[in-house]
Amino acid sequence: MRARSTLPSSMPRSTETSAPLPLRHRPQGDLAIAVVGHRRDGHARSLIKRLEKLGARASFVELSASIFSTLHPSGLALPGFGAQLPDGVIVRAIAAGSFEAVTRRLGVLHALREQGVLVWNDARAIERCVDKSMTTFLLARDGLPTPETWAVESRAEALRVVRRETLRRPLVLKPLFGSQGRGLKLVRSVRDLPEEASVANVYYLQHFVGGAGPEHSDFRVLVSHGKIVAAMRRRAMHWITNVKQGGRPEAAEIGESLAELAIRSAAAVGADFAGVDILVGSEGEPYVLEVNSMPAWRGLQSVAGNDIAAMVAKDFLLALRERIRARRSA
Repeated sequence: MRARSTLPSSMPRSTETSAPLPLRHRPQGDLAIAVVGHRRDGHARSLIKRLEKLGARASFVELSASIFSTLHPSGLALPGFGAQLPDGVIVRAIAAGSFEAVTRRLGVLHALREQGVLVWNDARAIERCVDKSMTTFLLARDGLPTPETWAVESRAEALRVVRRETLRRPLVLKPLFGSQGRGLKLVRSVRDLPEEASVANVYYLQHFVGGAGPEHSDFRVLVSHGKIVAAMRRRAMHWITNVKQGGRPEAAEIGESLAELAIRSAAAVGADFAGVDILVGSEGEPYVLEVNSMPAWRGLQSVAGNDIAAMVAKDFLLALRERIRARRSA
């Protein structure tokens, strides 16, 4: 029986072929950028448009169309790049597929990084963020506030956690691989715990934290190149506040402490660009709920006062040119 990836269908995939001239021999203004995705959506189109406006040559690429080849000079071939590799890659999404297919697509991103191509975000950061248990581990390791969490494969162990912890407060059961608020379930007792098959044999359980209510809210903060790009508050009468699940976005000014927390959270998972979800509890204590390495920003853009795609494109090219200058001076 062929294993299937549990990556959400919204998780993007990428395609590209080839290897460029070494950066030290390429004209500084002639940068070739691949925007990787599983379809040419509005986010990908806006990134390409902004990159080109800033003087780069940008192309859309699907990872599924890329090729590992020992006959190729770089060992990789990306569609549209001929005998070269792009100078940089922005990963908008990675498409769902079989375990083997997703592994190979991530392998392309790993290989690009090994060849010296700047990848935002690289495969390591994507893998860390897609796996919620690893995200939580890295946040906690760096001393960042996140709800108490357990990730287990045994239903018997999950039942022990539920019996013990629901005496204190409810738990939230989340898909280990999931996004946009899909598949979340509030667990108040062992009766709420589903069978193993419905959770792909993995129980990811977190303490439920929330404000005083009755309305629920949290923050989505976009971090790019170590700074805040934009932030919004998401409000909903239900405890799931994701915009895709009916949450209402509104412009938000976050203070210095939340801004620092978002920046540190992105750094903890190794993400150059990330959407960080932060919830402020009823007593004013912040919790980092999630770090998304391939964030969408349609809802955020609707309330933001700046052009998010333009800022990401500018930050990416700044980082790439900084790398080029460092290599040329080495």
